[in-house]
Amino acid sequence: MTAAAITGEVRRFLLAVIPSVPHLEALLLLRGQPEPWNAPDLARRLYLDEASVQALLEDLVQADLAAAADDGVRYAPSDAIVAATVDAVALAYGRHVVAVTELIHSTSDRKAQRFADAFRLRKEP
Repeated sequence: MTAAAITGEVRRFLLAVIPSVPHLEALLLLRGQPEPWNAPDLARRLYLDEASVQALLEDLVQADLAAAADDGVRYAPSDAIVAATVDAVALAYGRHVVAVTELIHSTSDRKAQRFADAFRLRKEP
């Protein structure tokens, strides 16, 4: 399956809301467990450092996909439509992990290329 074969709804969500694969994996871990996750536990699960995971969790809260809880952060989509979209994303990721990760990485690659192009020296016409 290519990234183009991912449904429009899932594709739009991934491109607009999910900046990295660790963000997606954290979201899906939060979704899969009703109890809150704390940064140290999630960092161990994702094989990331705690500071990165803390920033990632803040991003998910800012995106209205999670909410702060007493013991960490829990899954809390802003409404039923967002929850259904995350369910569809989880299904797509489970079935087509390579296509989903390629789609997420493609947005990162484009941003990096635009940044690099800003520093490219150009000849005067």
